[in-house]
Amino acid sequence: MFKKENQRYDLITYISEEEMTLKEILLDKLNFSVRSLSKMKREQTVLVNKEFKKPSTKIKKGDLIEVKIDEEMANFMPQDLKLDILYDDFDLIMVNKPPFMVVHPTKSHCDNTVANGVTYYINEKKENVKIRFVNRLDMNTSGLVIVAKNAYAHHALSNDMSLDNVEKVYIAVVKGVVKKDSGTINLPIFRPSEDSIKRVVDDKGQASITHYEVLERLNDATVLKLRLETGRTHQIRVHLSHIGYGIIGDELYGYVDENLINRQALHAYSLKFKQPRTKENLEFKADLPEDMKNLIEKLR
Repeated sequence: MFKKENQRYDLITYISEEEMTLKEILLDKLNFSVRSLSKMKREQTVLVNKEFKKPSTKIKKGDLIEVKIDEEMANFMPQDLKLDILYDDFDLIMVNKPPFMVVHPTKSHCDNTVANGVTYYINEKKENVKIRFVNRLDMNTSGLVIVAKNAYAHHALSNDMSLDNVEKVYIAVVKGVVKKDSGTINLPIFRPSEDSIKRVVDDKGQASITHYEVLERLNDATVLKLRLETGRTHQIRVHLSHIGYGIIGDELYGYVDENLINRQALHAYSLKFKQPRTKENLEFKADLPEDMKNLIEKLR
């Protein structure tokens, strides 16, 4: 079981519930990577009953394992962007990203990103953490973004993402009236070339599964709730376009009418996953932004 050490949370503590090696506990119970183990051994940051031990050490039931997580400050320029922070604990921050904001600085978007805003937020709290993004959203997609505060949380949550242990639900407004109340799109997605931004449905691609449910039928449009079973780049946009219901405002795959909305009508609505350290079930929801609400009103 876990303990929270003096409310500082730069120390992960675990009391062994069975006999196994320290390496097995670090890999299987605490979800550290093999690379992290090498660093722990080199820097002697793992203690068993207050003494440094090698990963090969046999651990007994009741032994106290402590892992020190020593982080550097985030290296992004802090900017007060008045981010909508929905949740904040010792391992992660949940942000409701507005449309038109980039998650991470790039050559063409070097500031005014989620990273800049989160850095300002943690600086104000005087926290010494290095932020890492667990999931990313396109600039024109709004909604939930998970920001990890340390390498352990990032690895554990990213691993859960890759194993599809995170429930991801989106809301989209598509062109056309979807006849079936619900369904599943199980089609592989492929990137035609390394320099291609656009993805396509192709048997050479990765397995991709999207479940959809009709929330409301509008005037030649439909509001859909979409649950991702896999997390491929542009998955929802590619799948909906392929079945003939492109997202309104999507310049790459959908139907564009700037009188309706000036970005793709896609919103990361909810996320369900386990807190990486305590294993508590967490669930977050982000209300639809005003531009999507206005779009739906226009089409009713």
